Amino acid sequence: MPAAPTAPTPVEGPPAPPPDPSPRRFALGPLRPLVRRLHFYAGVLIAPFLLVAAVTGLLYAGSYTVEKMVYADELTVPVGDRKLPVARQVAAAREAHPEGEVSAVRPAPGDEDTTRVLLSGVPGVDPERTLAVFVNPYTGDVRGALEQYGSSGALPLRTWVAELHRDLHLGEPGRLYSEIAASWLWVLAGGGLVLWFGRRRARRKVRGAAGRRRTLSLHGTVGVWTAAGLIFLSATGLTWSTYAGQSIGDLREAVGQTTPAVSTSLAPAGESGGPAAREHAEHGGGASGGQGSKGGAEDVGVDAVLAAARAQGVAGPVEVVPPADASSAYLVKEIQRSWPEKQDSAAVDPATGKVVDVLRFDDYPVLAKLTRWGIDAHSGTLFGLANQVVLAGVAFGLILLIVWGYRMWWQRGRGSAFGRPLPRGAWQHVPAYVLVPLMAAVAVLGYFVPLLGIPLVAFLAVDIALGEIAYRRGKRSYGPAGV
Repeated sequence: MPAAPTAPTPVEGPPAPPPDPSPRRFALGPLRPLVRRLHFYAGVLIAPFLLVAAVTGLLYAGSYTVEKMVYADELTVPVGDRKLPVARQVAAAREAHPEGEVSAVRPAPGDEDTTRVLLSGVPGVDPERTLAVFVNPYTGDVRGALEQYGSSGALPLRTWVAELHRDLHLGEPGRLYSEIAASWLWVLAGGGLVLWFGRRRARRKVRGAAGRRRTLSLHGTVGVWTAAGLIFLSATGLTWSTYAGQSIGDLREAVGQTTPAVSTSLAPAGESGGPAAREHAEHGGGASGGQGSKGGAEDVGVDAVLAAARAQGVAGPVEVVPPADASSAYLVKEIQRSWPEKQDSAAVDPATGKVVDVLRFDDYPVLAKLTRWGIDAHSGTLFGLANQVVLAGVAFGLILLIVWGYRMWWQRGRGSAFGRPLPRGAWQHVPAYVLVPLMAAVAVLGYFVPLLGIPLVAFLAVDIALGEIAYRRGKRSYGPAGV
């Protein structure tokens, strides 16, 4: 009986690949290892700059309230029956402080506020600052005198904290620290968001987690809640930085979005000095002039000038800048930086008291408005106390993120391998059609934001060198390229 045919032996193929334990959750999945490595190294190396910026920013957010308490005697007075003419208040300030010249006058904005008479060129006062003489608007008594810095009216305490935040009291070289922090903050915040939302939802939870996973969950949760604020602070901080700020200013000028300024020139049309003069008129023009116009011309006086400007709707807290010379007008500008902002300004002829030019904030270009709002929100004035509380919260959140970030670095260690880095070669997993445009975009961005580009190039150079050394010693399987 013939044997029953046997079934053919199946040909064994290669084993099926194991399921991917970390399925891609978003379209940029191939970029995740590269973003993770960049986020790690940038966090380790840039975090010290960010920590200083966060701590000093936290101090600055509270300096407004502290300033009001420390200088209460100079800033406030009991409410009286009737305020004296501003000219008499200026005369009282000049009698007490005859040195220097009147560079501006800020009439008391509220019933309990003092009038500030600002003097420039005062011996012993920093040339970049003015001496603010505080006058009781009801009696003409001088309440005191303090140095003032900037258009925000910062007094010594807030000025000291602001300079600590801006340049660590090191001058222009010190500004590099804050620009590095601002240049990288948005990169870290954006990269953190990509990594966090690329994680499986179950691994984001804090409850029930322990060790490094718990630290990572806390780090990610706070990072998500503060990311918008961090990116905003980064963008607005760059607008007045040294190098990136220049690039932003050039861009605004190229597209016709610079901040305009009312013309204080009384010269015939076409002799006002051009757009650059208008752009910087409120920052320099007339700031060094004394009370009244120069050259012997008649002057209607500061009270008539104020009345003329207020008739044109320039109201609320204002600053009056005397004419720089006989061919210049008074500048009356609103200085309220809280919402809704009052930034209208008017030029008034000192001889006739007539308004010769008016500039409304509503007429500012869009980017000029956004820059103004952004800077004021960054400095904590746009929404008053609420603005300052939010800034303090974001700064405190950034401090926590940095502390948890370093703690995760510590927890990555095993025995003597403290702070071991993530493995190299992440770029090899990124498709060329993604990697090449990304590198081009980073190069362009690094050119316009040099304190982002230069540290990044330095990081790549060092990392590639270390990768080459490790490759030659046989300590890794990737090629001798970094990242």
